Order: sequence, then structure tokens, then C-alpha cells
Amino acid sequence: MTTSASLPAESTPQASGSGSVTDRLVAANGRYAAQFQDPGMDARPVLQVAVVACMDARLDLHKALGLELGDCHTIRNAGGVVTDDTIRSLTISQRALGTRTVILIHHTGCGLESLTEDFRHELEDEVGQRPAWAVEAFRDVDQDVRQSMQRVRTNPFLPHRDDVRGFVFDVHTGLLREIDPAS
Repeated sequence: MTTSASLPAESTPQASGSGSVTDRLVAANGRYAAQFQDPGMDARPVLQVAVVACMDARLDLHKALGLELGDCHTIRNAGGVVTDDTIRSLTISQRALGTRTVILIHHTGCGLESLTEDFRHELEDEVGQRPAWAVEAFRDVDQDVRQSMQRVRTNPFLPHRDDVRGFVFDVHTGLLREIDPAS
């Protein structure tokens, strides 16, 4: 598979002087839109599932899970952790758009395993203002999946908390490993 990361430097927009990455993406959208046909879908996911996952560029969730356009809501953030904003999105997904299942996906080799809350202090020192958010760094990916499952299962805003499962995606094999919430 060829990715932007595997292209020679001279073919990247910055190196060739042909514009920014954003310009390249907007041009790609123009090509996409030229062939686009409205699928006539509703915003409600066909499978009534919301997937919460890390934003890591190595995770191609639709391919990894065999999903098609319209099958699910995908909520991504650093680490795939369940934050207040994740709960906000899940609440809207469930209450307004009909999802009933939540799948949480963390992964091996996550960058949050090498950060600490000191990251916030360093930002505060640099910009003179402390971020209002927590880094949500972790050392044990399995335990962080358990914590995220618990946050979903105990949140009063979510009406559907019984079908919540958590996994760790192995970035080297592509396999999901299910995490037992009770371990």
C-alpha cells in the first residue's frame, strides 16, 4: 500500500512547490466530488454502533472492522480515551441518532504511553496558559481500555450502556484483542 508517508520527498507538495498539504487535499476532494453520487443515506448509522478509537494514522478502522459508509459513527481522539467530549458525542449518537452499541479501540504503541501530565505543564510554561483538558496519558493500555469502558457504562447521559466492548488493535498484525472489563 502506498501512503503519503512512503512517497519520495520530491513528490510532496512542500518539496515541489506545488502548494500545501491542504491544497493537495482540497484538489483530491475536487476529484472525489466530480464522481460523487449522493448515497441518499440518513445520518443514523445502519449498524447502530459507535466506534471510539485513537486518532493514530495507522488505524484504518473501516477496513479493519469490515465497515462500509453509513455503518457507524466514528469518534476519534488522542488515545481513543473516553473524555467529556467523547461522552458528548456518544450521547448525541445514542439519543439523537439511534446507536445502541459502543466499541472502544486503543492500540499497541500508542503515543500516549510515552507522555505524562507534565505535557500540560510544559504547554503552560510555553504559552502562559494551562490547558483546560487532561492529557489522559497511560502506561497500561489494557487498563486504560477498562477505564474507558467503565466511563461509558456508568455515564447517566447514555441510555445504552449494556453493549460496550473494548479492544486493543495490534498495529503490527492488524488483529483486535478483546479486553475483559473485570480483569
